[in-house]
Amino acid sequence: MSAATARLLDTARDGRVMAAVLAIILFLAVLATAGGIATASAGRALGAALRNEATVQIVAGDTALRDRLASRMLAVLRTSPALVEATPVPRAELTRLLGPWLGEAASEGDLPVPALIDVTLAARADAAAQVRAAMATVTPLARLDTRESALAATSTFLTTVTALAVVTVALVVAAGVAVVLLAVRIGLSAHRATIAVMHGLGASDTQIARLFRRRIARDAGLGAAIGGPAGWGMVAVLGHVATGPGSQLLDGARLGQAGWIAIVLLPGLFVVFAALVAYRAVVRALARLA
Repeated sequence: MSAATARLLDTARDGRVMAAVLAIILFLAVLATAGGIATASAGRALGAALRNEATVQIVAGDTALRDRLASRMLAVLRTSPALVEATPVPRAELTRLLGPWLGEAASEGDLPVPALIDVTLAARADAAAQVRAAMATVTPLARLDTRESALAATSTFLTTVTALAVVTVALVVAAGVAVVLLAVRIGLSAHRATIAVMHGLGASDTQIARLFRRRIARDAGLGAAIGGPAGWGMVAVLGHVATGPGSQLLDGARLGQAGWIAIVLLPGLFVVFAALVAYRAVVRALARLA
């Protein structure tokens, strides 16, 4: 088919409208994909950082008793094969952490603040149970708080957000496919007479379908050329904000090289997919008309 023949099925105004709609759809698809990848990355980073971390608390109203129990507990814990490391939390650090809530009272020596020991559990299933058994030999006033369990709700939230992002991407892509199919249907209806003439001149359904595929690929490509870079730019801006000062909680929410490759390839893959969908839709529609 020549370029002049290809223009028989071309409607520039409709193409611009379709390209604008697909640009918006691909912009949202890039953002949703990046959000899902970053959230999944944050969940993995959080799990890796806290999986084996825990804190031993020793609660005693008598300051001298608490300090003696803390010293004995530290000695016992450091001999336990279920632990990789045991580090006491200095009193000054506890005072600093409690300062915003207790004010000057946090620095008073008689304040019944628990003694804390940060521990790193060994990578074994029974590590926590063994540590609790060792703690019981020192005092029943001690408690082991695993940070993974303390942040279980946060981990569940991140998993839910990731799943929501996947569903959003699927819905956005489905909306894009619906726009392509609608454009094909409108094109077939608007050019019914032209298609009949082309059939009379010997054009096959496959040749006509290729013309539609070319038109859809061009319009989708224009939408991708607008929506893709806009989405990448927004992701870059959000990434810069997320890695700025005071954003330690977002350190794990990163795309990484694989994530950037995914969102860069997404608009182009959609263009290919849209062209294939249009081609198959036209072939099937023309077969029904035969």
